[in-house]
Amino acid sequence: MKNNVLILTVSLLFTAFVAQAQDTLRLTLPQAVDRALKNSAAANLTAAKLKSAEHELKVAKNARYPDASISAQYLYLTNANTDLQTQSSGEPRPSLNVDQLVLGQAKVSMPLFSGFKLKNVIEASENQYKAASFTAQNEMEQLALETINNYISLYKATQSITLIEENLKSAQQRVKDFEAKEQNGLLARNDLLKAQLQQSNIEVTLEEAKKNQLILNYKLAMSLNLDEQTVISTGPTDFNIIETTALPHSIDRSDLNALKYHKLATENQIKIAKSNYYPSFALTGGYLVLDIHNVLTVTNAMNFGIGLSYNLSDIFKTKSNIALAKSRVQEMQFTLDAYSDQVKIQVESAEQEYDLALKKYTVFTKSQEQAIENYRIVKDKYENGLADTNDLLEADVEQLQAKINLTYAKANITQRYYELLTAEGQLTKSLNN
Repeated sequence: MKNNVLILTVSLLFTAFVAQAQDTLRLTLPQAVDRALKNSAAANLTAAKLKSAEHELKVAKNARYPDASISAQYLYLTNANTDLQTQSSGEPRPSLNVDQLVLGQAKVSMPLFSGFKLKNVIEASENQYKAASFTAQNEMEQLALETINNYISLYKATQSITLIEENLKSAQQRVKDFEAKEQNGLLARNDLLKAQLQQSNIEVTLEEAKKNQLILNYKLAMSLNLDEQTVISTGPTDFNIIETTALPHSIDRSDLNALKYHKLATENQIKIAKSNYYPSFALTGGYLVLDIHNVLTVTNAMNFGIGLSYNLSDIFKTKSNIALAKSRVQEMQFTLDAYSDQVKIQVESAEQEYDLALKKYTVFTKSQEQAIENYRIVKDKYENGLADTNDLLEADVEQLQAKINLTYAKANITQRYYELLTAEGQLTKSLNN
């Protein structure tokens, strides 16, 4: 007896310790999405990629500034032969010991004209940055939708557990009642076994639901950058039926806008290729210091001028580069057209799914009322000997399924609503508002 009490005490203490170790966090749906967009690894990755695109734009703009460099050299010379050309041929040439050379110079080069290449390179980089910005917005929308789906899935699993547990209590009480009747000879053994079998099936279903809840809770906790032991509590107040009249019905897809700016950047490549037809001019200047030991010293050697460069082979190569750039622009246009059609299909499909979710909710509301009433009638008939055990158990299962269907249907309305907002590119705007 003492051992049993000790074991029970230890078990209770361990259970209390585990419960304390698992922190419960109450999160509404907007709070979960906000946390995902701010703290998740996916959000940090998106921000890092956008920052890289911003730095790439700055690198492209830096080409507008002049290049400036300084250099210095000290060379030790061995056995150098010297010949002073300024010396007259009749005079004897002294033997000079030239063993050192010092050279220092500063150079500045400022591009003046490069066939508008620099201007178009910067424009292409700006368009690429805008495309990256819209891509980042689209990734955040997809992250928000993924969080919503995970949250709603966890809510469904939690509600299923609640409904199944309630049904299990009824099944357990039914088994007790049947056992009493069977012992008094008022019930056949076979009917008791049917009730016990149903109880076992409900227990298995409950364990599967709990397993699904743990997996979904863990997945959501990880995506929100929470401790893996955190128990996330969801609530039915997050799911409200949104009428069709409240829908935005306007398409502003970030991924579609990103493709448009990618196309503009590709068009810039045509102008960049055409710039090779023109020569390049640059303003140059510098300062030189030269000292050849025992021979020559040069100081204050300022220099400035204009440099010209022109690659003659570009006359023949540029035509192919332009053709390639134009081909890529056409390819991007076809991609944009095809993707625009896909977006329209996605929006239409999302609208139909949302409309279907509303209709299902109406049907399942009636179904639950019908299932509850049907179980009440069958139970009355069973108690009066007008229905058998199979009818009673079947009506009980139908009642449970109807309750689960209605719970899922209400959550699905919210899920389909946010999927429609995502298809229209309005999800993050709606959440922010």
